[in-house]
Amino acid sequence: MKKILLASAISAAMVASVQANEHSGTYAFDTQGTHQFVTFKISHLGYSWLYGRFNDFDGEFTYDADNPENSSVSVTIDTSSVDSNHAERDKHLRSEDFLYVSEFPEATFKSKRVVVDEAGEADIIGDLTLRGVTREITLDAELVGHGEDPWGGYRMGFEAETELRLKDFGIPMDLGKASETVEIEISVEGIRQ
Repeated sequence: MKKILLASAISAAMVASVQANEHSGTYAFDTQGTHQFVTFKISHLGYSWLYGRFNDFDGEFTYDADNPENSSVSVTIDTSSVDSNHAERDKHLRSEDFLYVSEFPEATFKSKRVVVDEAGEADIIGDLTLRGVTREITLDAELVGHGEDPWGGYRMGFEAETELRLKDFGIPMDLGKASETVEIEISVEGIRQ
């Protein structure tokens, strides 16, 4: 009887461990779908908001369910894919005044560490390289959800946001005091590999 109880306890512990780890793994961004975005907004003269996005980006994240602090993420953005819904403005954003895409066609982010609070929200600290300048930034991140998809895969999604000072990344265009910073929001859905 003791052997049966011990075997049952071990089996239950193993199942619980597998369930706890079922969403750990490495996830590639779902670049084929329309379920992810890198968007930005910046004040226009302090009177309204200018919104835009980057249409082409890729990356992956590794999630460790037992130790979320061991998770990591890397992202590569095609800066020429900037899209503010206005062709002439986008041309200006691609110029030397802003993103200088002919010289710096990619922006990258690579995490260095993850800090998780009691509520389960995370600060992802890492290096952002934009316009040839690398600076440490913090992404405020939140797990949106995870689970099996209808095609036999397993997916996980996160949202994250941060704020950047234009001058910190060598952007020379002076847009006035109200527009010194830009807010970035990232929403990604990854497919476990």
